[in-house]
Amino acid sequence: RSSYYWLCNALDIYCPVQWEYGRLNMNYTVISKRKILKLISEGILRDWDDPRLFTLTALRRRGVPPEAIQKFCVELGVTGAQSLVDPLMLEAHVRDILNNTAKRTMAVLEPLKIRISLPCETPVLIDVPDFPADPSKGHHKVVFSDIIYIDQSDFKEILPNNQYKRLTVGQPVGLRHAGYVISVTEVIKDESNTIIEVRTIGTPVAVSKRPKAFIHWVAEPITCEVRLYEKLFNHKNPEDPKEVPGGFITDCNPNSLRIIQNAMIDKSMKDVKVYDKFQFERVGFFSVDPDSTPENLVFNQTITLKEDAGKE
Repeated sequence: RSSYYWLCNALDIYCPVQWEYGRLNMNYTVISKRKILKLISEGILRDWDDPRLFTLTALRRRGVPPEAIQKFCVELGVTGAQSLVDPLMLEAHVRDILNNTAKRTMAVLEPLKIRISLPCETPVLIDVPDFPADPSKGHHKVVFSDIIYIDQSDFKEILPNNQYKRLTVGQPVGLRHAGYVISVTEVIKDESNTIIEVRTIGTPVAVSKRPKAFIHWVAEPITCEVRLYEKLFNHKNPEDPKEVPGGFITDCNPNSLRIIQNAMIDKSMKDVKVYDKFQFERVGFFSVDPDSTPENLVFNQTITLKEDAGKE
């Protein structure tokens, strides 16, 4: 700065006031443009808007609302010293905003076919609130039929432990918004002993013993692509030679991106727009990616739910 001011004074021109701010660093990522460019050139990241980064374009593509970034910056404050923060600090603001603004829908990432013997004719349309905690914010219609799909993790043929509250042989489960409890009658497997279908009987909630859990489901769904994200690096500070002697490139997490090609989502979502944000019930918050087409919707995982860890 002193040499810059010397030149301004020598030329007899105005010396602008300058403020220097501390650099913000975040755990499990890199902020340096040079290092980000290296990750892109190595093919580890797609571009500057890769949702695993913390550039503004990347955060936008991941579905982080601007209000969450603003609140995060206000909480940090302005300082001249370098600071290092954990992404959890930003994630807390993201959850607070999306919890009040992201409409709820049901999506199944790893589908398992369920056939239900029901006491009524199907398919039927069910009125589902966009925000179950405040139904006055709006509703959408969902199809319910005798064939639905649930997540594979929501069914175990044999009860794995006493903490598992979802569907097993001998343990019924409720279906969210449908008003039915289903109980297993038969498990269908293919030649490789893989479960391909579970046959059940459905009983109205009003005349059933309350189940231990209610799970999400889809009927007559559309398929979509879902991209799940983890931390970009394995260590908190990938630039620290003591933590990562081989350099930050060697510390990249090979599981930072997982693509699910044949996820299923309710067909009420067929007209969504790029950057629309939703909460997939019991799964997390997701945003529509620019790669989406009318024939193939793509959703980026913005953030998981608080109760995601250890869900039983």
